[in-house]
Amino acid sequence: MHNSYSLSKRLVLVLFLAVVATQLFLIRNVSSLNLTNAYLHHKCLISQGKYKPGSQYEKNLNSHIDLIINSTFRKGFGHMTTAMGSPNMVNIIFQCRGDSYQSKCRSCFAAGISGVMRCPRNKGGIIWFDQCFVEITAIEVMEVNYDNNFYMHNPNKVMGDAKSFNKETMAFLEQLALEATRKDNMEDGMMALYSAREKMVGTKKLYAMVQCTRDVFMFKTMCKECLERIISQYPKCCDGKQGGRVLGTSCNFRYEFYPFLRT
Repeated sequence: MHNSYSLSKRLVLVLFLAVVATQLFLIRNVSSLNLTNAYLHHKCLISQGKYKPGSQYEKNLNSHIDLIINSTFRKGFGHMTTAMGSPNMVNIIFQCRGDSYQSKCRSCFAAGISGVMRCPRNKGGIIWFDQCFVEITAIEVMEVNYDNNFYMHNPNKVMGDAKSFNKETMAFLEQLALEATRKDNMEDGMMALYSAREKMVGTKKLYAMVQCTRDVFMFKTMCKECLERIISQYPKCCDGKQGGRVLGTSCNFRYEFYPFLRT
């Protein structure tokens, strides 16, 4: 009886370890293909105050969310707002990465809405994931916003001539910024404001992307200015690093030594 019990325990343990090993294997492979939608950062806009349960603000918020979640997400971007000047105005903006439209974009938006609850009852909050960002505010901002920019980088440094690498990488990002704002770079009748490519830098292949938020005010000139500004932050965020990015609510860039976009 005792031996049978011990054998059963060992069998359960072996099966458990096998399941864990399989899950870890799958997680490693999914991560390497960048098929995850990792949480990156969030910010609670405390200055905009809080709303009460059952308030008109909450009703407007839920109504906007329902309308967006039932849309097609074909363009990978959305901007919905209550009538300008309303005391209970809700403004929602989301932008999905250029390779994450439709169902991928919808799931990221849903994760973003859920994630903004990190700011309980706040009228304003922003959250960034690998594949999108979602911003909810009680005000309408009709200008390029740099206040919420942040950066991330790979802790590993490039091997060899870091100065040469920095120069080539910045030039590559600047080239992508020009491509993103070309008149013929259109998608669904709108300027795409997005560009992604790969390039040999030294002996390694570098993958990079730039993107602007497709807002009504984000036309060509503003997108170009936004990208130029964040690319100028490269020395601060990414000096000699194997990967890095600057993110905000108006534009972003990213580069890596591995493919991170869906094909």
